[in-house]
Amino acid sequence: MSDATTTDLYEVTMAMSYLREGMTAPATFSLFARDLPAGRGFLVAAGLESALDHLSGLLVDPTDVEAFAAALHRPPRDLRPLLGLEFTGDVRAVPEGRTVLAGEPLLEVTAPLPEAQLVETYVLNQLNHQTTLASKAVRCVLAAAGHPVVDFSLRRTHGTQAGFQAVRAGAMAGFAGTSNVAAATALGIPAVGTMAHSYVEAFPTEEDAFRAFARAHPGPVTFLVDTYDTEEGVRTAARVLRDLGPAVHDAGSAVRLDSGDLGALARRARALLDDAGLPGVRITASGGLDEYAVEDLVRSGAPIDIYAVGTRVGVSADAPYLDTAYKMVEYDGRPVMKLSSAKVTAPAPKQVFRGAGCADVIALAGERAPDGTEPLLETVMRDGRRTRPRTTLGACRDRLTADLGALPPSARRIREPVAPRASVSEPLRDLTARVRRRLEERTAAAGLSAPP
Repeated sequence: MSDATTTDLYEVTMAMSYLREGMTAPATFSLFARDLPAGRGFLVAAGLESALDHLSGLLVDPTDVEAFAAALHRPPRDLRPLLGLEFTGDVRAVPEGRTVLAGEPLLEVTAPLPEAQLVETYVLNQLNHQTTLASKAVRCVLAAAGHPVVDFSLRRTHGTQAGFQAVRAGAMAGFAGTSNVAAATALGIPAVGTMAHSYVEAFPTEEDAFRAFARAHPGPVTFLVDTYDTEEGVRTAARVLRDLGPAVHDAGSAVRLDSGDLGALARRARALLDDAGLPGVRITASGGLDEYAVEDLVRSGAPIDIYAVGTRVGVSADAPYLDTAYKMVEYDGRPVMKLSSAKVTAPAPKQVFRGAGCADVIALAGERAPDGTEPLLETVMRDGRRTRPRTTLGACRDRLTADLGALPPSARRIREPVAPRASVSEPLRDLTARVRRRLEERTAAAGLSAPP
Protein backbone atom coordinates (compact mmCIF):
# COMPACT_ATOMS: atom_id res chain seq x y z
CA MET A 1 0.00 0.00 0.00
CA SER A 2 1.42 3.38 -1.02
CA ASP A 3 0.98 6.97 0.11
CA ALA A 4 -1.89 7.22 -2.38
CA THR A 5 -4.12 5.90 0.41
CA THR A 6 -3.06 8.72 2.75
CA THR A 7 -6.18 10.65 1.83
CA ASP A 8 -9.71 11.25 3.04
CA LEU A 9 -12.27 8.72 1.84
CA TYR A 10 -14.38 11.31 0.09
CA GLU A 11 -11.48 12.12 -2.23
CA VAL A 12 -11.69 8.51 -3.41
CA THR A 13 -15.46 8.52 -3.82
CA MET A 14 -15.35 11.77 -5.82
CA ALA A 15 -12.47 10.59 -8.02
CA MET A 16 -14.35 7.36 -8.77
CA SER A 17 -17.49 9.26 -9.71
CA TYR A 18 -15.54 11.63 -11.96
CA LEU A 19 -14.01 8.67 -13.78
CA ARG A 20 -17.41 7.00 -14.15
CA GLU A 21 -18.88 10.18 -15.60
CA GLY A 22 -15.93 10.79 -17.92
CA MET A 23 -15.09 14.06 -16.14
CA THR A 24 -11.34 14.08 -16.76
CA ALA A 25 -10.87 17.58 -18.18
CA PRO A 26 -8.29 19.82 -16.49
CA ALA A 27 -9.29 21.34 -13.15
CA THR A 28 -7.47 24.00 -11.18
CA PHE A 29 -7.51 23.97 -7.39
CA SER A 30 -6.16 26.82 -5.29
CA LEU A 31 -4.72 26.31 -1.79
CA PHE A 32 -4.79 29.34 0.52
CA ALA A 33 -5.29 30.42 4.12
CA ARG A 34 -8.64 32.13 4.54
CA ASP A 35 -7.29 34.30 7.35
CA LEU A 36 -4.27 34.48 9.63
CA PRO A 37 -4.40 33.13 13.18
CA ALA A 38 -4.64 35.66 15.98
CA GLY A 39 -1.19 36.96 16.82
CA ARG A 40 0.27 36.52 13.34
CA GLY A 41 1.24 39.36 11.04
CA PHE A 42 2.27 37.10 8.16
CA LEU A 43 2.87 33.47 7.22
CA VAL A 44 5.98 31.72 5.90
CA ALA A 45 5.35 29.36 2.98
CA ALA A 46 6.64 25.85 3.75
CA GLY A 47 5.85 22.23 2.93
CA LEU A 48 6.07 22.55 -0.84
CA GLU A 49 8.99 20.14 -1.24
CA SER A 50 7.27 17.25 0.52
CA ALA A 51 4.05 17.96 -1.40
CA LEU A 52 5.97 17.79 -4.69
CA ASP A 53 7.60 14.54 -3.56
CA HIS A 54 4.13 13.07 -3.10
CA LEU A 55 2.83 14.32 -6.43
CA SER A 56 5.83 13.15 -8.42
CA GLY A 57 5.70 9.68 -6.83
CA LEU A 58 1.92 9.16 -6.88
CA LEU A 59 0.87 5.85 -8.43
CA VAL A 60 -2.24 3.92 -7.40
CA ASP A 61 -1.16 0.27 -7.29
CA PRO A 62 -3.19 -2.95 -6.81
CA THR A 63 -2.77 -2.89 -3.02
CA ASP A 64 -4.12 0.68 -2.95
CA VAL A 65 -7.15 -0.43 -4.96
CA GLU A 66 -7.76 -3.22 -2.45
CA ALA A 67 -7.47 -0.75 0.44
CA PHE A 68 -9.92 1.66 -1.19
CA ALA A 69 -12.33 -1.21 -1.87
CA ALA A 70 -12.13 -2.44 1.70
CA ALA A 71 -12.78 1.05 3.04
CA LEU A 72 -15.86 1.34 0.84
CA HIS A 73 -17.01 -2.26 1.46
CA ARG A 74 -17.04 -2.93 -2.27
CA PRO A 75 -15.32 -5.55 -4.44
CA PRO A 76 -11.90 -4.48 -5.79
CA ARG A 77 -13.17 -4.65 -9.38
CA ASP A 78 -15.41 -1.63 -8.65
CA LEU A 79 -12.33 0.45 -7.79
CA ARG A 80 -10.23 -0.80 -10.70
CA PRO A 81 -10.69 2.44 -12.71
CA LEU A 82 -8.30 4.05 -10.19
CA LEU A 83 -5.54 1.50 -10.86
CA GLY A 84 -2.47 3.14 -12.37
CA LEU A 85 -3.62 6.69 -11.65
CA GLU A 86 -0.63 9.06 -11.56
CA PHE A 87 -0.27 12.78 -11.17
CA THR A 88 0.28 14.24 -14.64
CA GLY A 89 -0.57 17.86 -13.93
CA ASP A 90 1.08 21.22 -13.36
CA VAL A 91 1.79 23.02 -10.11
CA ARG A 92 2.40 26.71 -9.54
CA ALA A 93 3.43 27.68 -6.03
CA VAL A 94 5.00 30.26 -3.76
CA PRO A 95 8.60 29.08 -3.10
CA GLU A 96 9.36 27.96 0.42
CA GLY A 97 10.61 30.71 2.69
CA ARG A 98 8.58 33.51 1.15
CA THR A 99 6.10 35.43 3.29
CA VAL A 100 2.43 35.24 2.37
CA LEU A 101 -0.78 36.88 3.51
CA ALA A 102 -4.37 35.82 4.03
CA GLY A 103 -6.24 34.88 0.87
CA GLU A 104 -3.10 34.47 -1.24
CA PRO A 105 -2.64 31.12 -2.98
CA LEU A 106 0.33 29.20 -1.64
CA LEU A 107 -0.13 26.65 -4.39
CA GLU A 108 -2.33 25.95 -7.42
CA VAL A 109 -2.74 22.51 -8.97
CA THR A 110 -3.96 22.04 -12.55
CA ALA A 111 -4.53 18.43 -13.56
CA PRO A 112 -7.20 16.03 -14.83
CA LEU A 113 -10.01 16.37 -12.31
CA PRO A 114 -9.70 12.92 -10.63
CA GLU A 115 -5.95 13.46 -10.07
CA ALA A 116 -6.33 16.98 -8.74
CA GLN A 117 -9.06 15.80 -6.38
CA LEU A 118 -7.31 12.71 -5.02
CA VAL A 119 -4.21 14.65 -3.88
CA GLU A 120 -6.10 17.33 -1.94
CA THR A 121 -5.74 15.88 1.56
CA TYR A 122 -2.03 15.09 1.38
CA VAL A 123 -1.07 18.44 -0.14
CA LEU A 124 -3.16 20.34 2.39
CA ASN A 125 -1.61 18.37 5.24
CA GLN A 126 1.94 19.15 4.18
CA LEU A 127 1.53 22.87 3.51
CA ASN A 128 -0.75 23.49 6.47
CA HIS A 129 1.49 21.90 9.10
CA GLN A 130 4.83 23.13 7.82
CA THR A 131 3.65 26.66 7.10
CA THR A 132 2.27 26.78 10.66
CA LEU A 133 5.62 25.69 12.11
CA ALA A 134 7.77 27.98 9.94
CA SER A 135 5.55 30.95 10.78
CA LYS A 136 6.02 30.24 14.50
CA ALA A 137 9.76 29.56 14.26
CA VAL A 138 10.62 32.80 12.50
CA ARG A 139 8.90 34.77 15.24
CA CYS A 140 11.33 33.20 17.72
CA VAL A 141 14.23 34.36 15.57
CA LEU A 142 12.79 37.86 15.42
CA ALA A 143 12.24 37.90 19.19
CA ALA A 144 15.79 36.70 19.89
CA ALA A 145 17.16 39.82 18.14
CA GLY A 146 20.36 38.20 16.88
CA HIS A 147 20.89 35.64 19.65
CA PRO A 148 21.07 32.02 18.43
CA VAL A 149 17.92 29.93 18.76
CA VAL A 150 18.03 26.13 18.84
CA ASP A 151 15.31 23.47 18.68
CA PHE A 152 14.63 21.11 21.60
CA SER A 153 11.09 20.07 20.55
CA LEU A 154 11.26 16.44 19.41
CA ARG A 155 10.07 14.74 22.59
CA ARG A 156 6.74 16.57 22.53
CA THR A 157 5.96 17.10 18.86
CA HIS A 158 2.97 15.24 17.48
CA GLY A 159 4.98 12.32 16.12
CA THR A 160 8.52 11.90 14.86
CA GLN A 161 7.71 13.07 11.32
CA ALA A 162 6.17 16.20 12.79
CA GLY A 163 9.38 16.58 14.79
CA PHE A 164 11.46 16.39 11.62
CA GLN A 165 9.26 19.01 9.98
CA ALA A 166 9.65 21.26 13.03
CA VAL A 167 13.44 21.05 12.66
CA ARG A 168 13.29 21.85 8.96
CA ALA A 169 10.95 24.79 9.58
CA GLY A 170 13.27 26.09 12.28
CA ALA A 171 16.32 25.76 10.05
CA MET A 172 14.46 27.63 7.32
CA ALA A 173 13.69 30.39 9.81
CA GLY A 174 17.32 30.63 10.92
CA PHE A 175 17.67 28.34 13.95
CA ALA A 176 21.28 27.53 14.78
CA GLY A 177 20.79 23.83 15.56
CA THR A 178 18.59 21.06 16.89
CA SER A 179 18.70 18.28 19.46
CA ASN A 180 17.14 15.92 16.89
CA VAL A 181 20.08 13.84 15.64
CA ALA A 182 18.26 12.24 12.70
CA ALA A 183 17.00 15.59 11.43
CA ALA A 184 20.36 17.28 11.95
CA THR A 185 22.06 14.54 9.93
CA ALA A 186 19.48 14.56 7.13
CA LEU A 187 19.41 18.33 6.82
CA GLY A 188 23.11 19.00 7.35
CA ILE A 189 22.65 21.31 10.35
CA PRO A 190 24.37 21.26 13.77
CA ALA A 191 23.17 18.80 16.41
CA VAL A 192 23.20 20.38 19.86
CA GLY A 193 22.51 19.16 23.39
CA THR A 194 23.66 19.02 26.96
CA MET A 195 22.52 16.63 29.68
CA ALA A 196 19.35 15.86 31.59
CA HIS A 197 18.70 16.31 35.28
CA SER A 198 18.69 12.51 35.56
CA TYR A 199 22.36 12.50 34.55
CA VAL A 200 23.25 14.78 37.44
CA GLU A 201 21.07 12.80 39.83
CA ALA A 202 22.84 9.55 38.86
CA PHE A 203 26.13 10.73 40.44
CA PRO A 204 26.88 11.22 44.13
CA THR A 205 27.44 14.95 43.68
CA GLU A 206 26.87 17.60 41.03
CA GLU A 207 30.62 18.06 40.70
CA ASP A 208 31.11 14.34 40.08
CA ALA A 209 28.56 14.56 37.28
CA PHE A 210 30.18 17.57 35.63
CA ARG A 211 33.68 16.08 35.79
CA ALA A 212 32.49 12.73 34.39
CA PHE A 213 30.69 14.51 31.56
CA ALA A 214 33.81 16.50 30.72
CA ARG A 215 35.90 13.31 30.64
CA ALA A 216 33.48 11.77 28.13
CA HIS A 217 33.23 14.96 26.07
CA PRO A 218 36.57 16.76 26.04
CA GLY A 219 35.45 19.50 23.64
CA PRO A 220 33.22 22.44 24.60
CA VAL A 221 30.77 21.31 27.28
CA THR A 222 27.48 22.64 28.60
CA PHE A 223 26.54 21.90 32.19
CA LEU A 224 22.93 21.87 33.37
CA VAL A 225 23.13 23.80 36.63
CA ASP A 226 19.63 23.84 38.11
CA THR A 227 19.12 20.26 39.30
CA TYR A 228 19.42 21.28 42.96
CA ASP A 229 20.41 24.87 43.75
CA THR A 230 21.05 26.96 40.67
CA GLU A 231 23.60 29.38 42.13
CA GLU A 232 25.56 26.56 43.71
CA GLY A 233 25.34 24.70 40.41
CA VAL A 234 26.90 27.67 38.60
CA ARG A 235 29.70 27.85 41.19
CA THR A 236 30.38 24.14 40.76
CA ALA A 237 30.35 24.43 36.97
CA ALA A 238 32.75 27.39 37.16
CA ARG A 239 35.13 25.41 39.34
CA VAL A 240 35.15 22.46 36.94
CA LEU A 241 35.48 24.68 33.87
CA ARG A 242 38.41 26.54 35.41
CA ASP A 243 40.16 23.25 36.03
CA LEU A 244 39.56 22.19 32.42
CA GLY A 245 41.43 25.28 31.20
CA PRO A 246 40.94 27.94 28.53
CA ALA A 247 41.00 25.36 25.70
CA VAL A 248 37.61 24.21 26.98
CA HIS A 249 35.98 27.14 28.74
CA ASP A 250 36.85 29.69 26.07
CA ALA A 251 35.85 27.41 23.18
CA GLY A 252 32.08 27.61 23.42
CA SER A 253 31.36 25.99 26.79
CA ALA A 254 28.20 27.07 28.60
CA VAL A 255 25.89 26.59 31.52
CA ARG A 256 22.20 25.90 30.93
CA LEU A 257 19.30 27.30 32.96
CA ASP A 258 16.08 25.33 32.57
CA SER A 259 13.68 26.58 35.24
CA GLY A 260 12.80 29.43 37.55
CA ASP A 261 13.10 33.15 36.90
CA LEU A 262 15.43 32.82 33.92
CA GLY A 263 16.18 36.54 33.72
CA ALA A 264 17.21 36.88 37.36
CA LEU A 265 19.10 33.58 37.34
CA ALA A 266 20.95 34.53 34.18
CA ARG A 267 22.11 37.80 35.76
CA ARG A 268 23.36 35.98 38.85
CA ALA A 269 25.02 33.26 36.74
CA ARG A 270 26.77 35.87 34.61
CA ALA A 271 28.12 37.61 37.67
CA LEU A 272 29.37 34.35 39.17
CA LEU A 273 31.04 33.28 35.93
CA ASP A 274 32.69 36.67 35.44
CA ASP A 275 33.92 36.71 39.03
CA ALA A 276 35.44 33.29 38.42
CA GLY A 277 37.37 34.67 35.46
CA LEU A 278 35.14 32.93 32.88
CA PRO A 279 33.70 35.72 30.70
CA GLY A 280 33.79 33.43 27.67
CA VAL A 281 31.43 30.85 29.16
CA ARG A 282 27.98 31.36 27.68
CA ILE A 283 24.53 31.04 29.21
CA THR A 284 21.85 28.94 27.51
CA ALA A 285 18.21 29.21 28.59
CA SER A 286 15.47 26.64 28.03
CA GLY A 287 12.23 25.53 29.66
CA GLY A 288 8.87 26.42 28.13
CA LEU A 289 10.23 29.21 25.94
CA ASP A 290 8.48 30.65 22.91
CA GLU A 291 8.74 33.96 21.09
CA TYR A 292 6.81 35.81 23.81
CA ALA A 293 9.09 34.64 26.62
CA VAL A 294 12.20 35.18 24.50
CA GLU A 295 11.16 38.73 23.66
CA ASP A 296 10.55 39.50 27.34
CA LEU A 297 13.99 38.18 28.29
CA VAL A 298 15.76 40.05 25.50
CA ARG A 299 13.99 43.30 26.30
CA SER A 300 14.83 42.94 29.98
CA GLY A 301 18.52 42.78 29.11
CA ALA A 302 18.96 39.27 30.51
CA PRO A 303 22.53 38.12 29.75
CA ILE A 304 21.37 35.00 27.90
CA ASP A 305 23.45 33.98 24.90
CA ILE A 306 21.43 31.10 23.43
CA TYR A 307 17.70 30.36 23.55
CA ALA A 308 16.53 26.73 23.33
CA VAL A 309 12.86 26.48 22.37
CA GLY A 310 10.84 23.29 22.59
CA THR A 311 7.24 22.25 23.07
CA ARG A 312 5.47 25.54 22.52
CA VAL A 313 7.30 26.12 19.25
CA GLY A 314 7.37 22.52 18.00
CA VAL A 315 3.58 22.33 18.16
CA SER A 316 2.94 26.07 17.56
CA ALA A 317 0.97 26.03 20.80
CA ASP A 318 -0.77 29.39 20.46
CA ALA A 319 -1.80 28.83 16.83
CA PRO A 320 -1.51 25.10 16.07
CA TYR A 321 -3.21 25.13 12.67
CA LEU A 322 -4.18 27.33 9.75
CA ASP A 323 -7.63 27.72 8.25
CA THR A 324 -6.40 26.56 4.86
CA ALA A 325 -8.61 25.51 1.97
CA TYR A 326 -8.06 23.70 -1.35
CA LYS A 327 -10.84 24.89 -3.62
CA MET A 328 -11.64 24.33 -7.27
CA VAL A 329 -11.46 27.61 -9.18
CA GLU A 330 -11.74 26.36 -12.77
CA TYR A 331 -12.95 23.22 -14.56
CA ASP A 332 -12.61 22.54 -18.27
CA GLY A 333 -11.92 26.23 -18.90
CA ARG A 334 -14.97 27.35 -16.91
CA PRO A 335 -14.31 29.56 -13.84
CA VAL A 336 -16.10 28.28 -10.74
CA MET A 337 -16.53 29.54 -7.20
CA LYS A 338 -18.18 28.73 -3.88
CA LEU A 339 -20.93 31.00 -2.56
CA SER A 340 -21.69 29.55 0.86
CA SER A 341 -21.79 32.02 3.73
CA ALA A 342 -18.39 33.05 5.18
CA LYS A 343 -16.58 30.73 2.77
CA VAL A 344 -16.92 32.47 -0.57
CA THR A 345 -14.05 31.77 -2.96
CA ALA A 346 -12.83 33.70 -5.99
CA PRO A 347 -12.84 31.98 -9.38
CA ALA A 348 -10.08 31.21 -11.91
CA PRO A 349 -6.33 30.54 -11.58
CA LYS A 350 -4.49 33.38 -9.88
CA GLN A 351 -1.20 35.15 -9.39
CA VAL A 352 -0.01 37.33 -6.53
CA PHE A 353 2.00 40.42 -7.41
CA ARG A 354 4.16 41.80 -4.63
CA GLY A 355 4.99 45.47 -4.43
CA ALA A 356 7.20 47.45 -2.06
CA GLY A 357 6.26 47.14 1.59
CA CYS A 358 4.32 43.92 0.97
CA ALA A 359 1.67 45.78 -1.02
CA ASP A 360 0.30 42.60 -2.60
CA VAL A 361 -2.30 42.32 -5.35
CA ILE A 362 -4.21 39.06 -5.93
CA ALA A 363 -4.87 38.92 -9.67
CA LEU A 364 -5.83 36.56 -12.46
CA ALA A 365 -2.98 34.31 -13.54
CA GLY A 366 -2.83 35.85 -17.00
CA GLU A 367 -2.71 39.48 -15.90
CA ARG A 368 0.31 41.63 -16.59
CA ALA A 369 2.38 42.48 -13.54
CA PRO A 370 1.82 46.04 -12.31
CA ASP A 371 4.88 48.25 -12.45
CA GLY A 372 7.29 47.71 -9.57
CA THR A 373 5.90 44.29 -8.59
CA GLU A 374 7.04 40.70 -8.88
CA PRO A 375 4.95 37.51 -9.17
CA LEU A 376 5.03 35.17 -6.16
CA LEU A 377 3.76 31.95 -7.73
CA GLU A 378 6.23 30.07 -9.92
CA THR A 379 5.79 26.95 -12.04
CA VAL A 380 7.39 24.14 -10.04
CA MET A 381 5.89 21.10 -11.78
CA ARG A 382 4.80 20.47 -15.36
CA ASP A 383 3.23 17.25 -16.68
CA GLY A 384 3.84 15.61 -13.32
CA ARG A 385 7.56 16.34 -13.24
CA ARG A 386 9.52 18.90 -11.27
CA THR A 387 10.75 21.84 -13.33
CA ARG A 388 13.74 22.56 -11.09
CA PRO A 389 16.01 20.91 -8.51
CA ARG A 390 14.93 20.64 -4.90
CA THR A 391 15.30 23.93 -3.09
CA THR A 392 17.98 24.16 -0.40
CA LEU A 393 17.50 25.38 3.16
CA GLY A 394 20.01 28.11 2.41
CA ALA A 395 17.87 29.38 -0.46
CA CYS A 396 14.78 29.29 1.76
CA ARG A 397 16.57 31.29 4.47
CA ASP A 398 17.74 33.85 1.93
CA ARG A 399 14.21 34.33 0.61
CA LEU A 400 12.82 34.68 4.11
CA THR A 401 15.49 37.15 5.18
CA ALA A 402 14.75 39.33 2.16
CA ASP A 403 10.98 39.14 2.66
CA LEU A 404 11.22 39.93 6.37
CA GLY A 405 13.18 43.05 5.56
CA ALA A 406 10.41 44.17 3.21
CA LEU A 407 7.57 43.62 5.69
CA PRO A 408 6.17 46.62 7.57
CA PRO A 409 7.56 46.70 11.13
CA SER A 410 4.01 46.40 12.48
CA ALA A 411 3.66 42.99 10.81
CA ARG A 412 6.89 41.74 12.41
CA ARG A 413 5.82 42.66 15.94
CA ILE A 414 5.65 39.74 18.36
CA ARG A 415 2.68 41.16 20.26
CA GLU A 416 -0.34 42.62 18.50
CA PRO A 417 1.07 42.53 14.97
CA VAL A 418 -0.87 44.18 12.18
CA ALA A 419 -1.10 41.95 9.13
CA PRO A 420 -1.04 43.66 5.73
CA ARG A 421 -4.06 42.88 3.55
CA ALA A 422 -3.70 42.03 -0.12
CA SER A 423 -5.87 43.94 -2.56
CA VAL A 424 -7.74 42.37 -5.47
CA SER A 425 -7.18 43.39 -9.08
CA GLU A 426 -10.03 44.91 -11.06
CA PRO A 427 -10.17 42.05 -13.63
CA LEU A 428 -10.44 39.47 -10.84
CA ARG A 429 -13.08 41.53 -9.09
CA ASP A 430 -15.08 41.83 -12.32
CA LEU A 431 -14.82 38.11 -13.09
CA THR A 432 -15.90 37.23 -9.55
CA ALA A 433 -18.98 39.43 -9.90
CA ARG A 434 -19.89 37.88 -13.26
CA VAL A 435 -19.52 34.30 -12.04
CA ARG A 436 -21.46 35.06 -8.87
CA ARG A 437 -24.28 36.62 -10.92
CA ARG A 438 -24.38 33.62 -13.25
CA LEU A 439 -24.54 31.15 -10.35
CA GLU A 440 -27.21 33.13 -8.52
CA GLU A 441 -29.33 33.34 -11.69
CA ARG A 442 -28.94 29.62 -12.29
CA THR A 443 -29.87 28.84 -8.67
CA ALA A 444 -32.92 31.08 -8.87
CA ALA A 445 -34.01 29.49 -12.16
CA ALA A 446 -33.62 26.01 -10.69
CA GLY A 447 -35.78 27.01 -7.73
CA LEU A 448 -38.52 28.32 -10.01
CA SER A 449 -38.52 25.20 -12.16
CA ALA A 450 -38.60 22.79 -9.22
CA PRO A 451 -41.92 20.97 -8.70
CA PRO A 452 -44.06 22.27 -5.82
